[in-house]
Amino acid sequence: MPTIPPIDPSMSVTGPEWNVGDVGSVGSVDGTAAPQQGFGAMLGNAIGQLDQTQTQAAQASQSLVDGTATDPSSVVMQVERAQLAMQLASQIRTKATEAYTDVFHTQV
Repeated sequence: MPTIPPIDPSMSVTGPEWNVGDVGSVGSVDGTAAPQQGFGAMLGNAIGQLDQTQTQAAQASQSLVDGTATDPSSVVMQVERAQLAMQLASQIRTKATEAYTDVFHTQV
Protein backbone atom coordinates (compact mmCIF):
# COMPACT_ATOMS: atom_id res chain seq x y z
CA MET A 1 0.00 0.00 0.00
CA PRO A 2 1.50 3.40 -0.95
CA THR A 3 2.18 5.91 1.77
CA ILE A 4 0.27 9.17 1.66
CA PRO A 5 2.42 12.29 2.09
CA PRO A 6 1.42 14.68 4.87
CA ILE A 7 -0.95 17.49 3.95
CA ASP A 8 0.77 20.80 3.36
CA PRO A 9 -1.59 23.56 4.60
CA SER A 10 0.22 26.18 2.54
CA MET A 11 -1.07 24.49 -0.63
CA SER A 12 -4.64 25.42 0.22
CA VAL A 13 -4.19 29.16 -0.34
CA THR A 14 -1.95 29.28 -3.38
CA GLY A 15 -3.06 29.94 -6.89
CA PRO A 16 -4.36 32.81 -8.96
CA GLU A 17 -7.91 32.54 -7.67
CA TRP A 18 -6.78 33.41 -4.13
CA ASN A 19 -4.63 36.32 -5.29
CA VAL A 20 -2.33 36.01 -2.30
CA GLY A 21 0.93 35.11 -4.01
CA ASP A 22 3.04 32.04 -3.64
CA VAL A 23 4.34 30.36 -0.51
CA GLY A 24 7.73 32.05 -0.94
CA SER A 25 6.19 35.46 -0.28
CA VAL A 26 5.31 34.46 3.28
CA GLY A 27 8.34 32.31 4.00
CA SER A 28 9.77 29.56 1.96
CA VAL A 29 9.50 25.92 2.82
CA ASP A 30 13.24 25.28 2.43
CA GLY A 31 14.09 27.53 5.38
CA THR A 32 15.35 30.61 3.58
CA ALA A 33 13.53 33.71 4.72
CA ALA A 34 11.69 35.89 2.24
CA PRO A 35 12.25 39.66 2.43
CA GLN A 36 9.85 41.20 4.94
CA GLN A 37 7.67 44.18 4.16
CA GLY A 38 5.78 46.36 6.56
CA PHE A 39 2.08 46.42 7.21
CA GLY A 40 1.69 49.70 5.32
CA ALA A 41 3.35 48.24 2.21
CA MET A 42 1.18 45.12 2.41
CA LEU A 43 -1.95 47.24 2.78
CA GLY A 44 -0.89 49.44 -0.13
CA ASN A 45 -0.32 46.38 -2.32
CA ALA A 46 -3.74 44.98 -1.42
CA ILE A 47 -5.46 48.28 -2.24
CA GLY A 48 -3.53 48.45 -5.50
CA GLN A 49 -4.68 44.95 -6.43
CA LEU A 50 -8.25 45.88 -5.55
CA ASP A 51 -8.02 48.94 -7.79
CA GLN A 52 -6.56 46.85 -10.60
CA THR A 53 -9.40 44.32 -10.27
CA GLN A 54 -12.00 47.10 -10.40
CA THR A 55 -10.32 48.67 -13.44
CA GLN A 56 -10.20 45.34 -15.29
CA ALA A 57 -13.89 44.75 -14.59
CA ALA A 58 -14.78 48.22 -15.84
CA GLN A 59 -12.74 47.68 -19.02
CA ALA A 60 -14.34 44.28 -19.58
CA SER A 61 -17.80 45.77 -19.10
CA GLN A 62 -16.99 48.55 -21.54
CA SER A 63 -15.79 46.01 -24.11
CA LEU A 64 -19.07 44.14 -23.71
CA VAL A 65 -21.01 47.35 -24.33
CA ASP A 66 -18.82 48.16 -27.35
CA GLY A 67 -19.36 44.71 -28.77
CA THR A 68 -15.64 43.89 -28.77
CA ALA A 69 -15.82 41.27 -26.02
CA THR A 70 -15.31 37.76 -27.37
CA ASP A 71 -16.59 35.87 -24.34
CA PRO A 72 -19.45 37.37 -22.30
CA SER A 73 -19.03 34.78 -19.56
CA SER A 74 -15.48 35.98 -18.87
CA VAL A 75 -16.82 39.53 -18.53
CA VAL A 76 -19.38 38.33 -15.99
CA MET A 77 -16.62 36.47 -14.12
CA GLN A 78 -14.44 39.59 -13.96
CA VAL A 79 -17.31 41.74 -12.74
CA GLU A 80 -18.25 39.16 -10.08
CA ARG A 81 -14.61 38.85 -8.99
CA ALA A 82 -14.42 42.64 -8.64
CA GLN A 83 -17.67 42.72 -6.67
CA LEU A 84 -16.49 39.99 -4.29
CA ALA A 85 -13.13 41.72 -3.84
CA MET A 86 -14.88 44.97 -2.94
CA GLN A 87 -17.17 43.18 -0.48
CA LEU A 88 -14.15 41.52 1.14
CA ALA A 89 -12.32 44.84 1.42
CA SER A 90 -15.40 46.41 2.97
CA GLN A 91 -15.73 43.61 5.53
CA ILE A 92 -12.04 43.83 6.41
CA ARG A 93 -12.35 47.60 6.86
CA THR A 94 -15.39 47.13 9.10
CA LYS A 95 -13.67 44.50 11.25
CA ALA A 96 -10.52 46.62 11.54
CA THR A 97 -12.58 49.62 12.60
CA GLU A 98 -14.41 47.54 15.19
CA ALA A 99 -11.11 46.18 16.52
CA TYR A 100 -9.65 49.69 16.74
CA THR A 101 -12.75 50.91 18.59
CA ASP A 102 -12.55 47.98 21.02
CA VAL A 103 -8.88 48.65 21.74
CA PHE A 104 -9.54 52.38 22.09
CA HIS A 105 -12.29 51.81 24.64
CA THR A 106 -10.33 49.27 26.66
CA GLN A 107 -9.65 50.57 30.13
CA VAL A 108 -6.18 50.09 31.48
